[in-house]
Amino acid sequence: MTDPLATDPPRDPRHPAVTPALTFDSGGASLPGVLHVPAGKGPHPVVVLLHGFPGNERNFDLAQVLRRAGYASLVFHYRGSWGAGGSWSWSHVLQDTAAVVAGLRDEDLAAAHRLDPRRVMLIGHSLGGFAALMTAAAQPSVAAVASVAGFDFGTVAALCRADPSLRKGYVEAFAGELGPLRGTSGEALVAEVEAAGDSWRLAGLAPLLADRPVLLIGTSLDTVTPHEVHHEPLVAAYQAQPIKRLEHHVFATDHALSDHRVTLARTILSFLSRCP
Repeated sequence: MTDPLATDPPRDPRHPAVTPALTFDSGGASLPGVLHVPAGKGPHPVVVLLHGFPGNERNFDLAQVLRRAGYASLVFHYRGSWGAGGSWSWSHVLQDTAAVVAGLRDEDLAAAHRLDPRRVMLIGHSLGGFAALMTAAAQPSVAAVASVAGFDFGTVAALCRADPSLRKGYVEAFAGELGPLRGTSGEALVAEVEAAGDSWRLAGLAPLLADRPVLLIGTSLDTVTPHEVHHEPLVAAYQAQPIKRLEHHVFATDHALSDHRVTLARTILSFLSRCP
């Protein structure tokens, strides 16, 4: 068996690897995506890679590794980001993720791209980790879910309510990342988090994820999602449920896992190999 991090798989002349551009409709906006289809007749399990805020790291390296390992992988943009139509909001991210999962289950689309609509898995980074866990909790048919340096909006809502200076810091931080986004502001984004409150606290999802494989990866050199705030309490809550197929790690790296991309890829491949 070839190593998907180091070796290309054999070419299949009848069913070659391809990289089609796809679009998905969500809320009247067209979401652009790129599907990485492996060689072989399939049907192939599908991994949706959910990027963070605003989406500077889109995890295309993981998409290619997953394809070489036999998984179809999709990277797409949410509404209001990177040229996609509509306006940006955290709620739109959740709606867009649900719309993409539904689109991948369409029988015609699945047949056209050799996909297995019964095996859709979600892997998200930062905001994407939040969206992955929230979507998997809402859709029991999602086969497995992974959150990498996930951002716990419910926890941040409580922190902002308790500390006005911290709230101001989040307003300024969000406002500083709006270049590729449209239709929002730092103040609007913090207000949306506060309005959602505990309904966006990831620990509360534990009962809804108890019967599925869950991977949580924290990052100990991370100032965006410090693992003591965003990772460790979540691991404790999921262990207490318990989520029986929970796997968790903390890597000594930054928020983008800049010097741990191979470690990240191997961890994800190992996790997926143990999923049904």
